[in-house]
Amino acid sequence: MVRTLALVLAGAAVFAAAPAVHADGPGGATADLAVTYQATARFQQHEKGVQAGYKPDRYCVVDRAGGTGALGYPHFNHAHDNSTDPARPTALYYEDDGRGGKRLVGVQWTVHDRDQNPKTDDDRPRMFGMPFKGPNGGNFPGQPVHYALHLWLWKKNPNGRFATYNPAVTCLPGTTRPEPHRPS
Repeated sequence: MVRTLALVLAGAAVFAAAPAVHADGPGGATADLAVTYQATARFQQHEKGVQAGYKPDRYCVVDRAGGTGALGYPHFNHAHDNSTDPARPTALYYEDDGRGGKRLVGVQWTVHDRDQNPKTDDDRPRMFGMPFKGPNGGNFPGQPVHYALHLWLWKKNPNGRFATYNPAVTCLPGTTRPEPHRPS
């Protein structure tokens, strides 16, 4: 009990001492990762993520471009669009836990492209010492051209912590978005 309380207090001290916006310089990325771990730990309980305004998509997202892996079930909180605060990701990614629930596996930040021109990237953001990917077109109607940074914080990604898709994340049969019917 005392050891657990000490760990909780130490974690709270790290979180309280961490800057609200990502740090630059040596150790900044590590400090920002600690902030993200602390800020998203409560979302291990799926209902806590939903209560915090992360809206679940009913479909599990797989890499349809011929790659392997998946994102899992995206849960977006668009109030955090354009955030580069390590404590406020735009999206949480969950996978089926095998017991009828959801397990948090990763997070994402989304920043809108300033000029909405996918051919320019002079406003590319960075976090954790990594540049965001993009600019990308919208993934759904109304989504602007944007940059994205994925972080596989809660499930190891063999392709790297910041890869878009995680081959260790799978979607159960029947849980992915149906392919649109294309007339022949």
